[in-house]
Parts: sequence; structure tokens; C-alpha cells
Amino acid sequence: MKILLFSRRRLPHAAEELTALRDALLRAGFDYAVNEEFADLLAERIGWHLPPERRYGAFVGAQPADAVLVCYGGDGTLLEGVRRLGGLRRPVLGINAGHLGFLTVAPNEGLDELFAALADGSLRFEERTLLHVAGDFVERPDVPLALNEFSLLRSGTGMLSVEAFVDDRLVATYHGDGVILATPTGSTAYALSAGGPVVAPSCACFVLAPLAPHNLTMRPVVVPDTSRLRLKIVGDRTEAFATLDNRSYGVGPEASFELAKAADPIFLAVPHNRSFYDTLRNKMMWGMDLRG
Repeated sequence: MKILLFSRRRLPHAAEELTALRDALLRAGFDYAVNEEFADLLAERIGWHLPPERRYGAFVGAQPADAVLVCYGGDGTLLEGVRRLGGLRRPVLGINAGHLGFLTVAPNEGLDELFAALADGSLRFEERTLLHVAGDFVERPDVPLALNEFSLLRSGTGMLSVEAFVDDRLVATYHGDGVILATPTGSTAYALSAGGPVVAPSCACFVLAPLAPHNLTMRPVVVPDTSRLRLKIVGDRTEAFATLDNRSYGVGPEASFELAKAADPIFLAVPHNRSFYDTLRNKMMWGMDLRG
């Protein structure tokens, strides 16, 4: 088995954490490679100098069938790690060295036990839908996929108008700050702050959610993930941009985008004896008496 370790330089990793991660990885006996930025940080912080054959760049490239992407950080780190796969279908394990951590659910303790479970096949992986996007980007995304969401957002002071179609049928014209199309995985991210529902990861659907709509009767809509969706900016009075997860792209006036479920999902590690609902209760403090 090969570990594709990924993290970001700007995270405040302590030397003790990095040493523990390195030692656990080496004890596990895996083949491994580390992204360039994190490899440089490891050299600076703990003196672990990795040779070129142990490094990878903007994408992981061709990898063995048993390779596993291990993302060390928060949910943003995992989203960037998934982009580094470039559509390659490999399992993803998130080790939570961040804060909220809906996606990076494995704890930053017990790394030896975690790697042992990965090696013996006892770690469970859950299928997660990816969203494929094509359309009028000013600069084409290198990976037109999103794990959480695609959004169209205003960048000026005016109101953005977006027509939303599901299977060529007009749902609505949204006037406001923009529109989000979220996967079930992304339902606990940006779409949640827009008033969208929490969706269990196994649900076969997308959430179409308006942002600060001018018409207050506008509400998020749940549609089947077998649908083909189109979002089109109408009018040219407001500047706008698009996002794929945590990546932003410029768009032109009256830009149009086609969205659909990607052909291949990813497989995200699920911690032993902890469900999606356990994560909701723990992270969102559901059921906690906050009355003081």
C-alpha cells in the first residue's frame, strides 16, 4: 500500500505533531509520497528531507491501485487534497488537525492504530458524490470537479440574477447574492449557512440554494442527483465569479454552466463506531443545553 500524504504550509503544525506523524508513517512500513509544499515544511521544521522520488507536485499523477490519499489538516486541506487527485479514483482519509472537521473525521491521536486499521483493511470507506461542472469560466479549471459545492456569486455591489434549470425546466430566476449547488457532503458547508437542509451523505440528491434572495419566499430545493442542471447569469450589470469548493474563478457576462453528477465518486474514510449523526451532534452541539 502507498500513502499519498498531503497538507498545506500555512497550517500551524507544531514540530511535535509533525514528528509524531512522520514516526507513525515510518513505523507502519508503507510506501509513501508527500506533496512538495508539505515536504519543504517537514524539512524546515523537523529536518526530514525527502528525496525527489518521495515527492509529488500539483497532482499526484499515476499511482498504484492500492494508493490512499491521507490529508493532514482541516476540511479545507481535504478539499484541496481531493483536487490533487485530478479525478483519479483513490480512497481518501482525513486526519483532523484542524477545528470543525466534518470531512477530516479521523482524530489527530492514535496514529499508529489508524495506520494499522488502514493496512489491515478494517477502516471503512463511504462513497461520496462529486459534482462535474462545465461552462463559461474565464480561465478553465484544471479539475472541473467539486466535493462540496459549485456557486455563482456577485463580486460587485449590485444584485446578481441567475436562472436555474433542472433537466431543461426553469426552476426560478434568483435575484440576490448568488446561488449554490451543493452535494450531500457539501450540505453542512456553504449551503447550510444559506439556510439549506442537512443531508445525509448516502442521499442521492443535490441542494439548490439561493444566497440572500431578494424574494424572501425563495427557499432551497432538493433535486435528484440524476438531474442535469444549468445555471445562467442574466443581465450584465453585476460582476460575478464562480467557485468550485474553495477555488474561485472569474466568469463573463451572461455566463452559463452545466452541472451533473460526476462519473466517478470518491471514497472517504469513516471512523470506527462513529456515524454521520454522531458527527452532527458533536460538531454542532445538537442536544446540548445552552441555557446556562
